[in-house]
Amino acid sequence: MKKLCYTILFVWIGLIAANSYVSAEELTDSRQTRPVVKIGNPAPNFELTTLSGEQIKLSDYRGKVVILNLWATWCPPCKAEMPEMQSFYEKSRNSDITLLSVNLTAQEKNEKAVADFVANYQLTFPILLDKTDTVGKLYKTISIPTSYIIDREGIIREKIIGPMDEEKLAILAHGAS
Repeated sequence: MKKLCYTILFVWIGLIAANSYVSAEELTDSRQTRPVVKIGNPAPNFELTTLSGEQIKLSDYRGKVVILNLWATWCPPCKAEMPEMQSFYEKSRNSDITLLSVNLTAQEKNEKAVADFVANYQLTFPILLDKTDTVGKLYKTISIPTSYIIDREGIIREKIIGPMDEEKLAILAHGAS
């Protein structure tokens, strides 16, 4: 009889939980002011300062396909993809595709580590500094590198976790055109 009562109790709790479960992706803005970051939704806007001191907003690039790449200097896969990112950037710089690289600066030793990394890898694309982890949290970045492909209308079309090569960047970026 005791087992039957426990079984009924667990089934009842399971039914309640199943009927009231709402995934994080399905949440609207009812409990917080942050937008939901997922494929098909508008990319949340942000404003960061570049390594050279320029203020950049994601919304400044509306009308272009944006590859938004989040990374850190200490991350081996991030290091592996940087030459590919640079090559892609050089080939697409005069097109309607742009690369915005967000360094998760709050996770770095210091800002000089970022400047040294950029110099060592001879990176010429914009490096935005996320000093307070605002964008990292906004985009719920857990693993790095993480990249988002954002179309001309500002809609997230792809999310890629892990390093990318030049060919994959080109395919994804042109697919969002």
